[in-house]
Amino acid sequence: MTSKRHSNAPTRVADDVLLDAARDCVLATGVRRTTLTDVARRAEVSRMTLYRRFPDVRSLLAALMTREFGQALARTQDSVADRPSARDRLVSGAVAGVRAIANDPLMRTVLDRDGELVLPYVVSRLGSTQQIAERFLRAQLEAGHADGTVRRADPLVQARALLLVVQSFVLSHIPATADLDPEDLLAELAHLLETALRP
Repeated sequence: MTSKRHSNAPTRVADDVLLDAARDCVLATGVRRTTLTDVARRAEVSRMTLYRRFPDVRSLLAALMTREFGQALARTQDSVADRPSARDRLVSGAVAGVRAIANDPLMRTVLDRDGELVLPYVVSRLGSTQQIAERFLRAQLEAGHADGTVRRADPLVQARALLLVVQSFVLSHIPATADLDPEDLLAELAHLLETALRP
């Protein structure tokens, strides 16, 4: 097992150690049953060490979700970097991102056990993970405008519209694929995006 205390300063616990412990707790018991005490115990740190970094469970879980899905989106972006056009990178990246996040164990646990906790990010505000995704979409849209493979429009509006589409495929993945092959549905998403973006 990797040592829990692996940071530059001997008394400083890396944030990733705390977030890894939070992830383990959420996967084991769900969001609502995860406490800072449980996370501190699993990370083998004092509660005060954890409280100094994350004053409550909400801030800890927000940091966890941002890290996990930010990393997933970065991997997705890397996986499509060699595609020949910006539109191809955008469509392939969006579909791969939906596949990765919809099947991620942490996302599945949150939606299956505590789905109502995601509701504010659908009806009240955009979260940091959504903003990361939107930045990827906007960058590819602007590149597509430049190389002529994406229909020209306000890139911020286009990116927001695409975000709303792709996040619905993530959040509704389980009920939407109860009677459909998930890959067939993702192929249809790719077709929708291609059609919407083609000049």
